[in-house]
Amino acid sequence: IIAIDMDGKPLDGNIPPPLEFHLHTEIYRARPDVMSVVHTHPRWSTYLSMTGTKYQPVFAQGVLLGDIPLFDSPNSINTKPMGEALAKAMGQGPSILLKSHGVTVVGSDVVEAFTLAVYLEENSERQYMAMQIGKPYVFSKEEQDLCRQKLWTRSLFKKTWDHYRSKL
Repeated sequence: IIAIDMDGKPLDGNIPPPLEFHLHTEIYRARPDVMSVVHTHPRWSTYLSMTGTKYQPVFAQGVLLGDIPLFDSPNSINTKPMGEALAKAMGQGPSILLKSHGVTVVGSDVVEAFTLAVYLEENSERQYMAMQIGKPYVFSKEEQDLCRQKLWTRSLFKKTWDHYRSKL
C-alpha cells in the first residue's frame, strides 16, 4: 500500500504512485460518499466486458451491484481526464466494468467495497457459466428489491470479509 495525496505525490518515502492512481482520486473527488475504491482485474466480469455482455443479477448477492455501466476504454486509467471520465460514467452506482480490463467498485469502507467486488465476480461467474447452457434466469425487480432489503447489511459484508481474510 502506497499512501499518496490527491495529486499522486507520495506521503511516505519516494515510492512512485501506481499508474492508475487517477482512477481512485477522481472517484474520490466526484463522490464524497465514497471512502474506499477497489480496482481489480478479475476473470469472469472481464469476460463479460470483453464481449459487451451486460451484467445481469443472476444470484441474490449480485443484485446489490445494480445496473453496472461499461466504460468503453480498454486502456489503463492513467490520466486525470481519463479518471474524470470514468467517475462520470460510474455515476452514483457502486461499480463500473472497464472494457477488457477489469472492474472498479466503491463503498463506505474497505469491507463494503471488497465485499461488493466479491459479489460482482461471483455473479459474473454464475452468469457466464449459465450462458454456456442457455439463457440465465435474471431476478425480477421485486426480487431485486427484496434482496437489497435483506442483504445490504454490515454484518453480512463483514461475514464475507472475514471468510476471505481467514483464507490468507
